[in-house]
Amino acid sequence: MSDPQNPDDRTPDAQSAAEQPADRTSIPETRPEAAAAPTPPSDAVIPPRPPLPGYEAAAGSGFHTQPTQPYGAGFGHASPAATAEHHDKQRVGGGKVAAILVAAALVGGAAGIGGAAAVGSSFVAAPASQSGGPSSITVNNPDSVNATTAIASKVLPSVVTISASSNSSGGTGSGVILSEDGYVLTNTHVVTLDGATGDPRLSVTMSDGRVYAATIVGTDPTYDLAVIKLTDASGLTPIEFGDSSKLNVGDQTVAVGAPLGLSNTVTTGIVSALNRSIQIASSAAPESEAEPEQGSPGGRTPFEFDFGQGQQEQRQATSSIAISVIQTDAAINPGNSGGALVDGKGRLIGINVAIASAGGTSTEAGSIGVGFAIPSTVAERVANEIIENGSASHGLLGATVGDAAAAEGATRAGALIDEVSPGGAAAEAGLQKGDVVTRFNDVAITDQVDLTAQVRALAAGSDAEITYIRDGREQTATVTLGELQQ
Repeated sequence: MSDPQNPDDRTPDAQSAAEQPADRTSIPETRPEAAAAPTPPSDAVIPPRPPLPGYEAAAGSGFHTQPTQPYGAGFGHASPAATAEHHDKQRVGGGKVAAILVAAALVGGAAGIGGAAAVGSSFVAAPASQSGGPSSITVNNPDSVNATTAIASKVLPSVVTISASSNSSGGTGSGVILSEDGYVLTNTHVVTLDGATGDPRLSVTMSDGRVYAATIVGTDPTYDLAVIKLTDASGLTPIEFGDSSKLNVGDQTVAVGAPLGLSNTVTTGIVSALNRSIQIASSAAPESEAEPEQGSPGGRTPFEFDFGQGQQEQRQATSSIAISVIQTDAAINPGNSGGALVDGKGRLIGINVAIASAGGTSTEAGSIGVGFAIPSTVAERVANEIIENGSASHGLLGATVGDAAAAEGATRAGALIDEVSPGGAAAEAGLQKGDVVTRFNDVAITDQVDLTAQVRALAAGSDAEITYIRDGREQTATVTLGELQQ
């Protein structure tokens, strides 16, 4: 829980008298003591997922493909993932994208036998049959290969397909290899089945068809990242990291992963935008496997998440996270989550995490050319901390903030400081109620979601330069961030 004297930085709820911390993922959120879990939106969905081996496809399923690799004969039992963030019981608030945000990823989801089950996302159950997939790049004419062929040949050995299951639930996603001995980076929502379990069985398939059992090293629900470790692996090909902070809009991108369970899939595009801030549902693992998550009433927001399929009971998201992402038009679909977004030299610049949907039912979710990836600079830091400590730290500003543009008489967009916590990072830096933050480490801040995403991207104890407006004058301050309690 967050310290009441040093609350998580989030937005105040205009409809509630309770104070609400603001530099978090959703717009409104009360302090942990008074926070109410939100009702997830109804027209945004976590993309549908292809079926898993041994299960019947759900009637009306939008996908008729299946994973290219079967589950391995022996699954490693994963250690429990990181505990859910109790301080983050906020509404899934408005965000930075007009379209509906949906997690790009886990294909199959928590699908029940003989039908689809809703636990954090929409998906379809798996058919009894399976299809095979390519184990390497196919080159029919060596004299006419292009740059994308070369990039794919370099990257594919470092990208894996992850199958996760728990009881009668399961799904597939993607991941990237970090080390020769089998550390793999992916999304939290891939290994927790969108927050349904903290103890999944994991099987990982290499691009050449080798299969390994795996266990969870640690999860980071705050930025939707996780690290798993393959059992008895050696001689693997680690991904080469690039520097996402040096990207330009228009740079080439290549997405590699297993969309719809189709391993070794390669799509191309460009960097459409940088420093984009989005909100997605948190996939923190439940505190108890025997205790199903219960949704609770909350205000409606611009993002409506459809977690149901057919007649299944729906699970409501109780919290959301704000993350800074790279936007790309490279095709990203359910199953790409956790996979690689690389540059024109095959270097990792992002971990694919979400897509935007123009609307419709959950079975219609798919790429519309608006995909998002967690920058490699953030992913690498979080991965290293998880491997070293089992968890990662995130910054805390220690202020309650709101949307400056929505305030009465507003003349400037930004994050409006509504309250400063005594002794917190913001107070120590001299920030005051009424200040409007317009830049954070030279990144433009247009509202509280931007500020939350940028603060959370940094480790606790990091220094950052804040530009703010006070009484019509622009000022700057250096802030040393506190630590978000998860």
